[in-house]
Amino acid sequence: MSALACVDAAVPPPGYSVAWDGALPAPGTFPGGTPMTAGAAVSDRPVPWSTDLSAALYRIDGWGVPYFCINSAGDIAVRPYGTATLPHQEIDLMKVVRKASDPKFSGGLGLRLPLLVRFPDVLKHRLESLHSAFEFAIQSNGYSSRYQGVYPVKCNQDRYIVEDIVEFGSPFGFGLEAGSKAELLLAMNCLSKGSPEAFLICNGYKDEEYIALALIARSMDLNTVIVLEQEEELDLVVETSQRLGVRPVIGLRAKLRTKHSGHFGSTSGEKGKFGLTTAQILSVAHKLQRLAMLDCLQLLHFHIGSQIPSTALLSDGVGEAAQIYCELARLGASMRVIDIGGGLGIDYDGSHSSGSDMSVSYSLDEYAGAVVRAVKFACDRKQVRHPIICSESGRALVSHHSVLIFEAISSSTGKSQPLSSMAPNLAYFLDELADDARSEYHNLMAAAFRCEYETCALYADQLKRRCVDQFKEGILGLEHLAAVDALCDLVAKEIGAADPVKTYHVNLSLFTSMPDFWAIGQLFPIIPIHHLDQRPDVKGILSDLTCDSDGKVDRFIGGQSSLLLHELCGVPGAGGGYYLGMFLGGAYQEALGGLHNLFGGPSVVRVSHADGPHCFAVTLAVPGPSCADVLRAMQHEPEMMFDALKHRAEECAAGSGDALMFDALAHAFHSMPYLDYSTAAQAPGSSSDGEGTDAMTSDSEASGGSREEEEDEDWEFMRCLSV
Repeated sequence: MSALACVDAAVPPPGYSVAWDGALPAPGTFPGGTPMTAGAAVSDRPVPWSTDLSAALYRIDGWGVPYFCINSAGDIAVRPYGTATLPHQEIDLMKVVRKASDPKFSGGLGLRLPLLVRFPDVLKHRLESLHSAFEFAIQSNGYSSRYQGVYPVKCNQDRYIVEDIVEFGSPFGFGLEAGSKAELLLAMNCLSKGSPEAFLICNGYKDEEYIALALIARSMDLNTVIVLEQEEELDLVVETSQRLGVRPVIGLRAKLRTKHSGHFGSTSGEKGKFGLTTAQILSVAHKLQRLAMLDCLQLLHFHIGSQIPSTALLSDGVGEAAQIYCELARLGASMRVIDIGGGLGIDYDGSHSSGSDMSVSYSLDEYAGAVVRAVKFACDRKQVRHPIICSESGRALVSHHSVLIFEAISSSTGKSQPLSSMAPNLAYFLDELADDARSEYHNLMAAAFRCEYETCALYADQLKRRCVDQFKEGILGLEHLAAVDALCDLVAKEIGAADPVKTYHVNLSLFTSMPDFWAIGQLFPIIPIHHLDQRPDVKGILSDLTCDSDGKVDRFIGGQSSLLLHELCGVPGAGGGYYLGMFLGGAYQEALGGLHNLFGGPSVVRVSHADGPHCFAVTLAVPGPSCADVLRAMQHEPEMMFDALKHRAEECAAGSGDALMFDALAHAFHSMPYLDYSTAAQAPGSSSDGEGTDAMTSDSEASGGSREEEEDEDWEFMRCLSV
């Protein structure tokens, strides 16, 4: 018997209040046969699934090449050396997650998700690939100078990332770019251990203290260049250099006419935020000439905008800047470096197109070739010596090397209670509707048995709106409204008008870990990192833990409003969870992430290739910020909060449960703000790793020390674990 036929056949309950048990059979077929819904395929034999189909579905062969692929186990594998990675060198991402999240007593690191996994081998390969691309372009085009890049630390100021770049780039004279005093200080410290030829490019707005720091760096034999963003900065540079007795090396940032039309092009062009106009460039050159300091002017800088979509636009901008460079050389400046800024884009959606901010239509080799040819053409035409080519590529360097892993903990459809959960009571509640609503209900049933699907949808909508109005007026009971909702949902499902999209609730803060998605609509590849040898058959969107309606991901690469996912079947945190990864997020996301709802950053591990059965070694593991850490960041005092709450608990409760409550309080301060299912079966404050607890101890516990010693021990716990 069909589902709607069951409605009429239902037996009225003996009483008004009936308990619904929730254990329900699936609804039957629509009267007269179920209509074919959009996209439905008729096949007696389902097409077998494969990892190749998953790779095509999630476009891994587009955005993931050459660092990510799917292995034979159906897991995402990381190729630390790009195309040069041998099969036995691939790193299974799920094995990394298990190593990081398993408890210590079973050989894991006991870290909580979300988890940020960094691969320094990928970072090194990106840097070497960028340098090799320019070297190839220089050799093949007969260019007589060299390439010498810098990393803009604003992309990701993490200590280990910056130190890695300085170390990996030392053979190439790779340097750093700073845009603030704090960034300048960290760049000075890191470059003290790097190549003496490496540039320290000082961009951004400057005051006297900033300029003094840059000149001090020059006096320390760091290859420092102060880039003027505004004409007024020249006076400060001249005065401060004379006071400190350090002769500066000066660069100019030109405000080009060339710009691109995308979101990232808004900072370029004649109305851009930074840079000097043609008249201002001439004014600075003439002033330096009057001061006998024209030899200090050695670098021209420009920036077309991030994510330059095509080499045609790139060539146009570089060609314009190269003409300015040649003119400055003609005026007598000791020009030797052209800094093409950032803009080297990455392919977030794998489409290899120039039509959006999410992709680029060129490779590293094509990018480098376009730059070298444009500079060479302009210089040869003006008979100017070829300059050193510098770039400030940050996004293209660090985006690929980190992966954010998070867990889906539940899913929901947002639909009403299934129809069968109300049988045999449904007909009773529907027959108790007011006359006008009951008339709509009978019209709906008649249209259903006539297979008039469009009419069904019309009557269902009218019935629902009428009953909602009556409920608001107090005419209709809650059970009646629930029955109408269930009936209308069934109608929508049977005629193919139901929304099949599920909401997957993920243990993550979008505002902390994906701020660019919320702020500027930036899309990142998000895919399951396992089960990729199985067919994903659920359309899903992602909803985070924050109490904010914007905390959801409902736009995905490829223009999709949902993501095909697998059904949730495991228990979160118990080894059967469902894990997803956000890729290409190594630039900006950590620096921009906030503390919305006081969710801190993720746990972090650094993973390098190593010989052995698992092909990797964890070289650094850092637990994510605890509740105490994020409270302290917002000027709260966790130690005093704990004492106050502990005192209140002592006043309000007495007995054997005191120690349990104190341990629960202590554990809450020391745990991450994210959900933690690994300790669900344990008493609060007990250790999950068999090696004791790092939580604050209570006075009632047996202890040989004084209260002051106990309180000191409360806050002695490891925030950074080196393995």
